Amino acid sequence: MVSSAAEVRPGMQGEIKDTLLTPRFYTTDFQEMESLDINEQEPEFRAVLQEFITDYNRNHFVRDDQFGKSFERIRGEERTLFLEFLERSCTAEFSGFLLYKEVARRIREKNPLLAECFRLMSRDEARHAGFLNKAMADSGISLDLSFLTKAKKYTFFKPKFIFYATYLSEKIGYWRYILIFRQLQSDPKFRIHPLFNYFENWCQDESRHGDFMGLVLNSQSRWLNGTSNRLWIRFFLLSVFVTMYLNDQKRSGFYKMLGLDAKDYDLRVIEKTNRDASKVFPLLLDVDHPEFVRLLDVCVENNKKLESKQNMLSKLPLYLSNGLNFLRLYLIPTKESLPKGTVC
Repeated sequence: MVSSAAEVRPGMQGEIKDTLLTPRFYTTDFQEMESLDINEQEPEFRAVLQEFITDYNRNHFVRDDQFGKSFERIRGEERTLFLEFLERSCTAEFSGFLLYKEVARRIREKNPLLAECFRLMSRDEARHAGFLNKAMADSGISLDLSFLTKAKKYTFFKPKFIFYATYLSEKIGYWRYILIFRQLQSDPKFRIHPLFNYFENWCQDESRHGDFMGLVLNSQSRWLNGTSNRLWIRFFLLSVFVTMYLNDQKRSGFYKMLGLDAKDYDLRVIEKTNRDASKVFPLLLDVDHPEFVRLLDVCVENNKKLESKQNMLSKLPLYLSNGLNFLRLYLIPTKESLPKGTVC
């Protein structure tokens, strides 16, 4: 799952303020979740479950000798940027672990097939979070995940919105990881840490999780059809893309370390995820519209200006501008989803 910066305990790297762009830990209506009817797609769900049981990455996340000295050459601003990346990624994976584990626990009696899929996804997310946290520990700091569990505020989403958000989170996570892996494979001199050697297999977990979420959405056609749902889907697509873009442009130095241009990288992730999501969602955002990138960049510039503002009165015009630009982005006409079977 994809999110932003983590909270840390006093005495660690320094607390990062909770903002609209920081991660959310979610809870939902578990009674509605346990009542989901997946009988018509049961064979497909059992096939997905078998994939999870097989656990292709069972032996993948094994640290080697490279990790022991992995931070010796990462200094100064590069070290700070990389640790921020680890914090954000670890918190996002841990958020997924908590949500999936709780869903599995709460629905296992009445919806055991769905519950078992969630339980095994929580296993994967815990494995990812632990691996990232160990990588952080090599630098001398790590996240106290038990503290995060108790201290983080939980946001309530109805099940429909949980699946919109997690489907997109897993799919965008796949494209983020695989594009970084491909870049470093083609130009190994930018591989600053052994963690990135694991991204190819890692992103397959993200893809399998996304496929499961997509299968749930397809099994609940009432969540995909109708004007209201199209408007909500449009909102979630745009929110995920805008949040990623604003976060990454603020930390463009990290992507430069990897030999990537942050803007080009984000636009490729957006284009790939947008097309991929159309396998489930009934629409695509028109990310090629001439106003799409321009409005995103206006929001980036507004955020840069916000950093120098000291009070709410001076910040308010910039917040209003960002809100208006988000509305303009939202009102860009959408496209119909790609035909079934299209390769993204």
